[in-house]
Amino acid sequence: MDTGSSGSGSGVGVLDKAALVLAALEPGPATLAGLVASTGLARPTAHRLAVALEHHRLVARDMQGRFTLGPRLSELAAAAGEDRLLAAAGPVLARLRDITGESAQLFRRQGDFRVCVAAADRPTGLRDSIPVGSQLTMNAGSAAQILLAWEDPERMNTGLLKSTFSAAELSAVRRRGWAQSVGERETGVGSVSAPVRSPSGKVVAAVSVSGPLERLTRQPGRMHAPAVAAAAERLSQGLRRAG
Repeated sequence: MDTGSSGSGSGVGVLDKAALVLAALEPGPATLAGLVASTGLARPTAHRLAVALEHHRLVARDMQGRFTLGPRLSELAAAAGEDRLLAAAGPVLARLRDITGESAQLFRRQGDFRVCVAAADRPTGLRDSIPVGSQLTMNAGSAAQILLAWEDPERMNTGLLKSTFSAAELSAVRRRGWAQSVGERETGVGSVSAPVRSPSGKVVAAVSVSGPLERLTRQPGRMHAPAVAAAAERLSQGLRRAG
């Protein structure tokens, strides 16, 4: 019986058996009899482990009562993906800053806020500096538009109730693949943002550049959308490769 990727056990028997159960569910849902056949475990052992893993949300049940991989695995994978995203963000944002001459940021949504999780500031002159860890509203700004535009309809409509942008504007964002704002978040400041997507296609972050309108103009997307979209795509590609 193969209890590990190297063909031998880890020395911790219960973990090896739990790993067998999870591996047996990788192809799809399985009944208890199917788990027994796939793992070679005794029926009581397979049942005990599957139920224990279900308690920790590593295993779940489908509508037919069959065992499936649980939601906790997706949550852990997403957290690992976030770590990979942050690791890759530094050089990508620095390059975007150098190409555009403006401060660059990476935002993720957390509840009713968007949080700056990485940034590369313009070193000199007038700039829009957003420190890492800053919580900004989801009601205004191009990054907020990106993080809301691909949400499910109910969550999107709720977000639009207090926003400075409209459903029609979000539709335009989805169509062209980037967003811009002019004085939405702060008077005299503009920004351009584009979506970073997970391997499944879900929007998980927004890449932005921001700066004074005297440089970005009243149509900042015309100037910087291609560079911002390319930076977002580089981060998305990195997540796909890692995934």
